[in-house]
Amino acid sequence: MNEKDFEQAAIDSEEILKKVDKESDYRKLKGFFAKIVAALAITFSLFQLYTAAFGVLDAMIQRSIHLAFALCLIFLLYPARSSWPRDRIHPVDLIFAVLGAAVPLYIVVFYQQLVLRAGTVTTLDYIIGLIGILLVLDAVRRVVGWPMVTVATLFIIYALAGRHIPGALAHRGIDLPGLIQHQFYTTEGLFGIPIGVSSQFIFLFILFGAFLEKTGLGQLFIDLANAVAGWAAGGPAKVAVISSALEGTVSGSSVANTAGSGSFTIPMMKSLGYKPEFAGAVEATASTGGQIMPPIMGAAAFLMAEFIGVPYLRIIQAAIIPALLYYFGVWTQVHFEAKRLGLRGMKKEELPKLGVVIKEKGHLLIPLIAIIYLLVEGFTPMKAAFYAIILAIGSSMLRKNTRISFIDIVNGLEQGARSALGVVAATACAGIIVGVVTQTGLGLKLGSTLVDFANGNLFLTLFFTMITSLILGMGVPTTANYVITSTIAAPALIMMNVPVLAAHMFAFYFGIIADVTPPVALAAFVGAGIARANPLKTGIQASKLAIAAFLVPYVFVYHPSMLLINVNTFDIIEIIVTSIIGIIGVGSGVCGYFFTEQSFLERILFFAGGILLVTPGIETDLAGLLLLIIGYLIQKHKVSKKKVQAAS
Repeated sequence: MNEKDFEQAAIDSEEILKKVDKESDYRKLKGFFAKIVAALAITFSLFQLYTAAFGVLDAMIQRSIHLAFALCLIFLLYPARSSWPRDRIHPVDLIFAVLGAAVPLYIVVFYQQLVLRAGTVTTLDYIIGLIGILLVLDAVRRVVGWPMVTVATLFIIYALAGRHIPGALAHRGIDLPGLIQHQFYTTEGLFGIPIGVSSQFIFLFILFGAFLEKTGLGQLFIDLANAVAGWAAGGPAKVAVISSALEGTVSGSSVANTAGSGSFTIPMMKSLGYKPEFAGAVEATASTGGQIMPPIMGAAAFLMAEFIGVPYLRIIQAAIIPALLYYFGVWTQVHFEAKRLGLRGMKKEELPKLGVVIKEKGHLLIPLIAIIYLLVEGFTPMKAAFYAIILAIGSSMLRKNTRISFIDIVNGLEQGARSALGVVAATACAGIIVGVVTQTGLGLKLGSTLVDFANGNLFLTLFFTMITSLILGMGVPTTANYVITSTIAAPALIMMNVPVLAAHMFAFYFGIIADVTPPVALAAFVGAGIARANPLKTGIQASKLAIAAFLVPYVFVYHPSMLLINVNTFDIIEIIVTSIIGIIGVGSGVCGYFFTEQSFLERILFFAGGILLVTPGIETDLAGLLLLIIGYLIQKHKVSKKKVQAAS
């Protein structure tokens, strides 16, 4: 491929991202207002770094300032109407920006008075709180989209109209002042755990990712992936899997990651001979998996740690085996597809040398290694992220070819704040949903209803939870999706004696996989746009590639040992070995190829055998191994028969 093809792919990816991801479609300001926005964004990042270094403020004050910065920037950068100009700020948006900053800061200015009259809402409090809730909903509409606003609005209506709702979901009803007091003046609603996690952990990790990008870590990931796998069968596709897995751990956005690395990997895959739908699907699936890959895992993992009251390191440990199985499943299908099509890798002389890459840019990995070390040593995620940001800047200075300038540092502060806006808006809105759940007891009501609907059957409860998560994931960010499903569906699983961590992980996984599951598969649609492929076919292909993500959550619910719950070293080794063999079987069955093309019966043997091996247990492992051996022998026989026929 020539340079023009890559340039065109980069242009296509940027345009597609604007259409699919509202967060990427912001104003391009110039002059005075561009400087104002930059100054606000930089100050926002500096405030977060200051509180990380010297300690966070009181919860309501910290979260109010956090929201004030975000709302102000959102209203300045994202127009109220799509038809409004993108090179200047409309007067209406300017008014909203002032209100967006002033309304949350009302809590900061009058904090002592609000504390003294806790539970009592004055007329002014009532008006300010109502405006604040409406501002958050409008900010979410602008930067995230209508789906999440619709969900939050339905929850608010449910809270206000509870006494008029028939059946098990009825409640005594909440008046508007009571709702506003709970939502805006306590840490149980809008300023609850979701935005609390955003103000302490998530923002810093997003800022960390912005600095890593400034240092050139993304290109290092691509070079490493090329050096390791570029020569193998279907090399560029395997490069996409590795580089997107690495990049996804930092970016936390499957859609943005697909657009970013896809502009390079998708044209490479197509040039090698992969069909456009397959090329787009590989990148989308690999990019989506970044949110389940430790150590960072996107924003929702921080929320999970807070919701279930365990250290973030425990979430990382639980996610390791499922995440590796996910990527190994994608890798396996890429390999079998390459073998089936007879695709070769790139020439070794065209590829970077691993030793040279490590020597020239390996020091850029220091912050990633450090953040894992700090988390293991017991540092809070906030402190770990803070020190990792300093190390990201410091490590870039070790060599001239990676050194970032003062301007790069300033730009990193600005870009980090801009990248966090969607998450701040989504977590604030998610807080509204959580607030309704806590105020009405909706979580337990829905959990009981879900269990009753499934007639007490665990598998059906899991299936309904999966469908709920996939539907909510249609246009709703992973963070908000997890908040909703964890407050609605996770209690149903816990009622059926599923371990708390497994129940939350289940909801977490399917919220993420929604990005590659039709009919609204945003990451797959971005990949399809870059590949110039059919979006629906790309989404279906991506779902097939992500087969491990559909199987593994069921497995770890029935067998929590996969999440390293109550296991010993032997159990861990057994789970890893049998699961890897099982994923090979599943991937082969889905692709329809091992040594040669498979018949329908052979595909059944490989697929069923793989699932049995992925499921922990001696009996299932032996049964699965037997099926795979039978399939293997049939394939061997077919290959031998073809060789004899070719010789004669």
